[in-house]
Amino acid sequence: MSGQIQSKKVSQIFSRPELPFYLIIWSTVLLSGLGLTMVLSASTVTSLQDNGNTYSIFIRQFFFLLLGTAAAYWAFKVKGGVWSQIGRVSLTVSVITLLLPFVPALGKDIKGNRNWIEFAGFTLQPSEFAKFGLILWTAYHLRNLDFLKDPWRSSFFLFPGFLVIELIIILQKDLGTALLVFLIFAGILFIAGTPLKFFAATALPIIVLSSALIFSSAYRMERFAALLDPFDERYYKFSGWQPAHSIMGMASGGLWGSGLGASKQKWANLAEAHTDFIFSVIGEELGLLGSLLVLTLYAALIYAIIRVALKTKDDFSRYVCAAIACWFIAQVAVNIGSATSLIPVIGVTLPFVSYGGSSLLANLLAVGYVLGVARRTPDIAAGIKANRVRKLTQ
Repeated sequence: MSGQIQSKKVSQIFSRPELPFYLIIWSTVLLSGLGLTMVLSASTVTSLQDNGNTYSIFIRQFFFLLLGTAAAYWAFKVKGGVWSQIGRVSLTVSVITLLLPFVPALGKDIKGNRNWIEFAGFTLQPSEFAKFGLILWTAYHLRNLDFLKDPWRSSFFLFPGFLVIELIIILQKDLGTALLVFLIFAGILFIAGTPLKFFAATALPIIVLSSALIFSSAYRMERFAALLDPFDERYYKFSGWQPAHSIMGMASGGLWGSGLGASKQKWANLAEAHTDFIFSVIGEELGLLGSLLVLTLYAALIYAIIRVALKTKDDFSRYVCAAIACWFIAQVAVNIGSATSLIPVIGVTLPFVSYGGSSLLANLLAVGYVLGVARRTPDIAAGIKANRVRKLTQ
């Protein structure tokens, strides 16, 4: 009997309309807090070597977390109609900002990628914001196009906008972001009801272009070869070094981990320990349980965003929320896939957790948007109000 009562209570909690709202808030807070802690742990060695201060990277991440929180609050409070107006021009704005790294006075090369701008001592990556810009633009036109009547024509109407963004990012040699943009765009079209034949028709040129980019670079070819066995002596000291030491770090963590701050791999073995390979440091220091906690928080966040997308009656908001869920699914999968050597090392951040001001700002802005949609959805808003009343009367 007690088991049935407990099961009924759990069922009632999950059926509450306000649950997605609070799940998004708490999963984002916990992921950001964990990320800040792990950035401090993973970056001390690099920070000391590069800046002579063990806390410089952590301080920058903390600054961007505060800035991102302000951006999320703005996105949460702004009226829904404003987003529609932004969506109308967001592709143009995204293209302009993506071209800024090619301006000699602003652009900055980092490890061969021309995808950064430097201003007043800070570096920003416009492609992180272009993801959100493309989502808003696509959702704006999906709402206005008669998509269900003629999905082929609608899809081909949207394709050139995506292609412009994708080609600029490829010219910047940022293949990781290019892959994510492709997955996000494909995801939103799939959700909108684009026929599978469209994906089949566009897959061939994309495969040809991707193959050309891979085969034209010996370094990229080695990355794919190292995927099969990063410990192979032909690749271990070169393209296999990062995935091999990432696997060693996670394997040495065991169930409970070696303890916060006790990672060995961050001592010059993992060059991107605080960015692309922070999940490896989590696995080494916090163990399997810590890694599963991170995955659970992402699952809760994505589940809640999808719930908001299903509840809202506004087509534009539904498309944007669903695309944001695709964005987080793709980025988490690509980052963790690289860390576990399931896919070649591409170089994308782990949302809310990895060091990177541009990524953190864009992620928090997207979360703020979803929370704003939840606030404007009558069922969820009524649930939030009822929850506040319950707390006051207890």
